[in-house]
Amino acid sequence: MADATTQETLVTPQAPPRFALASLLAANALLALGPLFVRMSDVGPVAAAFWRMGLALPLIALMARLLPHRPSRIGRGLAIVIALSGVLFAADLASWHLGIVRTKMANATLFGNSASLIYPVYGFLAARAWPSRMQGIALLLAAAGAALLMGRSAELSPEHLLGDLLSLLAGMFYAAYFVAIARARETLSPLPLLAASTLASVAPLLALAWAMGDRILPGDWTPLLALAIGSQVIGQGLMVYALGRMSPLVIGLALLTQPVVAASVGWLIYGEGLGALDFAGAAMIGLALVLVRQPEKRLSAAGRTA
Repeated sequence: MADATTQETLVTPQAPPRFALASLLAANALLALGPLFVRMSDVGPVAAAFWRMGLALPLIALMARLLPHRPSRIGRGLAIVIALSGVLFAADLASWHLGIVRTKMANATLFGNSASLIYPVYGFLAARAWPSRMQGIALLLAAAGAALLMGRSAELSPEHLLGDLLSLLAGMFYAAYFVAIARARETLSPLPLLAASTLASVAPLLALAWAMGDRILPGDWTPLLALAIGSQVIGQGLMVYALGRMSPLVIGLALLTQPVVAASVGWLIYGEGLGALDFAGAAMIGLALVLVRQPEKRLSAAGRTA
């Protein structure tokens, strides 16, 4: 069995730059606003996912073309991984958007971020290592914080069962998407990878929206443009960048900041009051991120010393 230092090294891909965590948190903040724009749009839920990708693709492709990045060659194996990431993300968005309109926002946020547990577990299995004591404490603290934050607003009922299951399925697809993107990030820079993955998701989403009979052409483009630029161009762009810099454990815990943002949006826009338990849950998630970052800071300091 690996000791604690070895475990921490195995689940941390490299000593991350100082703004990687800030990028990760900003990504989750923007992605947490996605359900709001989906509900504001006047197209079907899967069609909204299609427009998120379709409207974002030209801008991402232009940025990948103009901005400097590491040159790389895409072989057959990498092309398959990228195509798979696009299909997985399309499945994630379709499932989640269908869940968003069939259950409460709190439920969709909670179950849709089940990747917060699945992806760290994958990291430990891939590393063939148990969590260290600090990592275990951080996981438990974050889980307790999420339970406190969502416990007051989440509600299990037969009426919401289908939406809850669709959101949970979306979280599973999202975790698998993370695995594929993290693999591709070993070779590709963030923007070319995001452009290729986005391209691979457009056709499946359009076909599914058409097959389900969604209204596809919008009367109001504003929510869809906000969804495309905020969630896909900026939010998912920052997430893809972070996936090449942060460990699966940190990525997973950071996903739990999305319920914090969702609760804040409910407070500011819909007047949903926040109680002491909500603030306590948010503080516990923040503390978990601080605790789990300590091994990475030690690795970074050791790298500078070397």
